[in-house]
Amino acid sequence: MSDGTIIEDYYVNEYADWVNAIVLTEEEEIVLVEQYRHPGKGFYLEIPAGKVEDGESYEDAIRREVREETGYVSEHELIPLGEFMVNPATQTNKVITFLMTDAKRTHEQELDETEVLKVRRFPFASMGEMIRNKEITQLFTVTAYHLAKDYIRNGRDGD
Repeated sequence: MSDGTIIEDYYVNEYADWVNAIVLTEEEEIVLVEQYRHPGKGFYLEIPAGKVEDGESYEDAIRREVREETGYVSEHELIPLGEFMVNPATQTNKVITFLMTDAKRTHEQELDETEVLKVRRFPFASMGEMIRNKEITQLFTVTAYHLAKDYIRNGRDGD
C-alpha cells in the first residue's frame, strides 16, 4: 500500500497494453466483430482490439489488429480518443482507444488459430440504441463509442 503495508496473497496481473478502435466506413457504418467469449458464456459484439506486440507503436498495433480481424484499412490519420488504465487495482496495462475513419475492406481476415470472428457492420447512429437494448454490453466498446460520438459532435477540443 502507499504507506508501506504489505497485503499477503495480493496478486497483480501483468499484461501488455491493449489497443482498440472505433472503425467507421465511408458510409458511416461502424465495423464490429462478433465472437464467443467463454467467461461471459455468450457471443459479444465488440470493436476490433488486441494487444500491442514488442516494438509496435500503438498506431501500428491497432492498424494491424483491424486489418487482421476485419480486413478493413484506412489511409487517414488515426484519431486518438484516450488512454486508460484497464483495472489499476489488479492489472498493469492500459487500453489505448482510436477512431479510424473512411475505412475500406481491402483484405481478407488473417485470424489466429484460436480466433473465430464474424465481421458485422451497423449504422453508427444506431449504436446508442443497441447499447440501451443490451445488444452491446462489452464495456470497452461502449466507452469507445461514447468517446467517438463526443469527438464527432464536438471536435478534438471537446466542449
